[in-house]
Amino acid sequence: MPDKPKIGFYWCASCGGCEESVVDLAEDIIMVADAVDIVFWPVAMDFKRSDVEAMDDGSILATMVNGAIRTSEQEEMARLIRRKSKIVIAYGSCAHMGGIPSLANEFPRQQIMDFMYEGSPSVVNPDKTRPMLSVKHNSMNVTLPEIRNLVRTLDQVIDVDYYIPGCPPTPKLLKDAVLVLLSGKLPPKGTVLSPDEALCEQCKHKDTKPVDVSFKQFYRPHMVIIDNTKCLLSQGVICMGPATRAGCEALCIQGNMPCSGCFGPTSRVKDQGAKMLSSLCSNISAKDEEGIDAVLDGIPDPVGTFYRYGLASSLLRKKIPEDV
Repeated sequence: MPDKPKIGFYWCASCGGCEESVVDLAEDIIMVADAVDIVFWPVAMDFKRSDVEAMDDGSILATMVNGAIRTSEQEEMARLIRRKSKIVIAYGSCAHMGGIPSLANEFPRQQIMDFMYEGSPSVVNPDKTRPMLSVKHNSMNVTLPEIRNLVRTLDQVIDVDYYIPGCPPTPKLLKDAVLVLLSGKLPPKGTVLSPDEALCEQCKHKDTKPVDVSFKQFYRPHMVIIDNTKCLLSQGVICMGPATRAGCEALCIQGNMPCSGCFGPTSRVKDQGAKMLSSLCSNISAKDEEGIDAVLDGIPDPVGTFYRYGLASSLLRKKIPEDV
């Protein structure tokens, strides 16, 4: 009997939801387990880095890497996985676009460290103790990974073959991706394995989306009772659907919450946040500066609103310190 194709999963800078999405396959996980040999999945099975290092280069058919790259260890593992895998898939928003971890690019690393180890209300650290990259203990040299200055997407560190978007990806997308890998009929390199159309095309409120809209005020979801029969944008609630790729089955909107953009842009959009911001601002009813500012005050966190999942892959990428 021929050997099963070898598959791997690895977790970098992310919340862990992508790992849970594998379990969300439910009974389909049996199909996956029967069809492939999982040779590396540290969060679920007892695998070590040395196990991967001992594998032949290119011996793994495909590895799905979730999470952005923030530390030296994550970068080292990404490069190791790239060498051992024929195909590397950026799995989920963080690997695909930087995800929520890349919002840290708004701040210098030193500012983040100061807050985490001294300034946070929950921290008591009068000696200002910080983690050390290397320390001698009982004649042993104990090391920690280094936190990089910049949160990066997976493809800003290694060559990536395919992308599965989402925070996390849906079980359907994962299942379809596995079936494509097993079929051997691979799409062009660089393909995002999700429909290349705006989410609005899958939205149940599609028919109520206004052709012309004039925004007098923007509301955050907790500020207004949302009418679950109408387009959220028409109600002044910022929904990223027009600038976001389809494929999630509009799950958030089915739960009466606006799309926050986790599937990223379609292939026709260069910068997801800029596209959405441009669309909204061009439809503000006020025409004088004071009136425009009053409407925009309804968006207290523009970066977190328009670049929640994609700051690392955007045209902005990071904030430049004032002293540079």
